[in-house]
Amino acid sequence: MWKRATVRGSRGVARLLLVLPLVCSLGGGAATARTGSDAQGASSLLGSYLAGRIARGQHDTVAASEHYRAALSRDPSNMPLTEQALLMEATEGRFEPAIELAKRLIESHPEHRMARLVLGLEAAKEKRYADAARHFGAPGNGVMEQLTLALARGWMKIAQGDVTGAIAEADAVNQAEWARFYVRYHKALMYDVAGQRTQARQGYERIFRSDTKSFRVALAYAHHASAAGDNKLASATLDEHARKTGGAVHPVAKGLAEQLNSGKRVELLVGTPSQGLAEIFYGLGEALASEGGISVGSVYLQMALYLEPASPFALAALANVYETTKNYEAAIAAYDRIPEGSPLQQAIDIRRAQNLNLLDRVDEAKLLLERLSARDPSDPRALDALGNMMRGRKRYEEAIEYYSKVIALIDKPEAKHWPYFYARGTSYERVKKWPLAEADLQKAMQLSPDQSLVLNYLGYSWVDQGVNLKQGLKLIERAVQLKPDDGYIVDSLGWAHFRLGNFKQAVKYLERAVELRPEDPTLNDHLGDAFWRVGRQREAQFQWEQALTLKPEPDEEAKIRQKVAKGLPNLPQARAQKAKKARAVKSGEPRKRVETRLAPQSPGFQ
Repeated sequence: MWKRATVRGSRGVARLLLVLPLVCSLGGGAATARTGSDAQGASSLLGSYLAGRIARGQHDTVAASEHYRAALSRDPSNMPLTEQALLMEATEGRFEPAIELAKRLIESHPEHRMARLVLGLEAAKEKRYADAARHFGAPGNGVMEQLTLALARGWMKIAQGDVTGAIAEADAVNQAEWARFYVRYHKALMYDVAGQRTQARQGYERIFRSDTKSFRVALAYAHHASAAGDNKLASATLDEHARKTGGAVHPVAKGLAEQLNSGKRVELLVGTPSQGLAEIFYGLGEALASEGGISVGSVYLQMALYLEPASPFALAALANVYETTKNYEAAIAAYDRIPEGSPLQQAIDIRRAQNLNLLDRVDEAKLLLERLSARDPSDPRALDALGNMMRGRKRYEEAIEYYSKVIALIDKPEAKHWPYFYARGTSYERVKKWPLAEADLQKAMQLSPDQSLVLNYLGYSWVDQGVNLKQGLKLIERAVQLKPDDGYIVDSLGWAHFRLGNFKQAVKYLERAVELRPEDPTLNDHLGDAFWRVGRQREAQFQWEQALTLKPEPDEEAKIRQKVAKGLPNLPQARAQKAKKARAVKSGEPRKRVETRLAPQSPGFQ
């Protein structure tokens, strides 16, 4: 989005060609021979630059920043390096060095957009609004830049008391519908901050009616109504949002509703120009990051936090970015910055525990969640997280204990409770308690009939045991209709046909499953078995050998090696083995299966 360094390129040769100007800039020209310290300096510069590129590609922005800083120390006047260093400092939220780099850049590139944006933020934070507006006046390139800069200029005009000019800046953005929606939202915020409540009310009403599912809009509208003395409208707005989304009530909405019910008047969600400016970067940054624009999204979120360092939503969104890039330590650090006592506290602590678990600090994660549960025994979220954590680590007996505690808190099970029964049912199945597992899975299906996970697991289990074959196959077929691109569910359908002797049908679905999940050893093993049964022995051997390269479980590896050596037994012998296996399943012996796990439910920050 923002102006990038000229030293770009994704391929090795191109990358080295683009880096040559960096080396040449050390002095002498490309044809000049380098010896001793000069050659060593060039090598160090190139090495630091390449190391920074690699680290950035791996989302290790801490290391990237250090490498670019090292390269820049050897060639302080190199503008492409300065750009990269500026971008990395901003990505890490280090705005003091970023500001110095920005000042250096505009000395030679007066209209450099990223540098001007950083300097505009500095000016706005220092309440030098005219200077900020001047910096934000750099020409934008593309929808996102134009939207960002126009709204930033608008907020600076609000800070200077020019409401008409601010609205004109916002109205000048003539882009896609999503951009116009965002403009209308900020216009309502601007009118509110400027004290023009009638225009603000009209703006909120319009955008809320056009998208009642936007939590941020509902929250801003409710705050506006309460600040204007209309707690009834504020409560009605939150209630309508909850009805239209059909999900669990957001913890912030719950906390706000409690304040409204007590008769307390709350302040505006965005009450100052600085908060309005931060709202631009938080909203766009969170949206970009959630759509895969991790790099730019991170920069925007850090800009929001530069202006409003304690913003719970921006910090939570930044933590989510770190989780996406598997930087769990940084995610925990971001959660730690959220002020204690926020309505998000329970959700924050659960996410913190999940990150500890991903860092294999299981005991710390478990202790944190148990403390959360003890703090509020009526809240099932910590217990559910504990169950998911134990199930993910194959500690199924412990998982069952936690899920049972969750279920015990439910007076009358509803559709939204199906995940608890599903999760406990799969755990029961894993510890060979099939009657209990079957009961839970059927309960989950009764509560919510069209959940692909439940349909797949129950249907597969029946077919695998040789019971309820037609019903089981129908459940799996329904699961595939609901999730046609889920490799594990498609595999279940293929394997069900295999178990029923429909080998050509099995090949059809198992080939599709491997296309969707080529990295899974079990799916490749299943396809090998199907190939063998339709007489495609050479392809079967290939699939089994492929499965071995994907690191299957030790007991499965031994079985696959046996098939590579001898193939499958003939069909009469195989049927006898199948009957023996069905008896083993009923008696509680383990069997091979592919599980589509239920992802932990997100506490929902945004």
